[in-house]
Amino acid sequence: MSALIPAIVMAGSRPGPDPLLSGTGVSTKALLPIAGTPMLVHVVRALRAAPGVGPITVLAQNSTELAAEPGLAGLADLHFADSGQGISASLAAALPEGDAPVLVTTADNVLLTPAMIAEFLAGAEDSDVAVAMVERRVLLARYPESKRTWLKFRGGWWSGANLFRLRGRRVLPLLDFWGRIERDRKKGLKIIAAFGPWLLMGALLRLFTIHQGIARAGLRFGLKAKVVPMSEGEACIDADKPADIVLIEKIMAAHRQ
Repeated sequence: MSALIPAIVMAGSRPGPDPLLSGTGVSTKALLPIAGTPMLVHVVRALRAAPGVGPITVLAQNSTELAAEPGLAGLADLHFADSGQGISASLAAALPEGDAPVLVTTADNVLLTPAMIAEFLAGAEDSDVAVAMVERRVLLARYPESKRTWLKFRGGWWSGANLFRLRGRRVLPLLDFWGRIERDRKKGLKIIAAFGPWLLMGALLRLFTIHQGIARAGLRFGLKAKVVPMSEGEACIDADKPADIVLIEKIMAAHRQ
């Protein structure tokens, strides 16, 4: 039987005021209730229910506040750690020694399910870096009202699903690079251009698929990188905007029926 994979949940706050928190009385996004339950609780419960997931570490600037959340009480093998400045630096500091894989997600990935986790981990095998993504047609077939940031490649437009599998500390050079460009994370072409003119030109002219593009980007760091296409459109619907929360609560209500 395969070893359980440890998981890291990025639950920190970005600099500046968060419009989602305005008038709510909630101090940090990870504790904002969706369908009556804090975002972070939804995510941690999904991870804990996934058979392939081992210890879970929650990273945030003030992890003590998150650890006091009653909805997380009693969950086994759940740990909290204070993060630093920036996603990439915080993640780099939290990676275990060696090159054993780790699963990474975010506290606003509230529609995450054990089935999604299993699908992703199965597709991520034999990689140094794996990224979960949803193709545009998959999402819009179910949720045409959802607004996402799309990366446009030959054969499809893709949006990230906030699930990553990293082979331990061998990915540190990639995280260091990401730390220099993460401010542009919502600007698809800027991200692509940062990997070099060859990747930008190929994307603009649709010369290769996203699978080929990610693989080539990984080679820049000596890493085997791959995209894992997710079969459920919900996988890329995270809670970034008020409209996202409305849609997420609608989806959750439909699932309860």
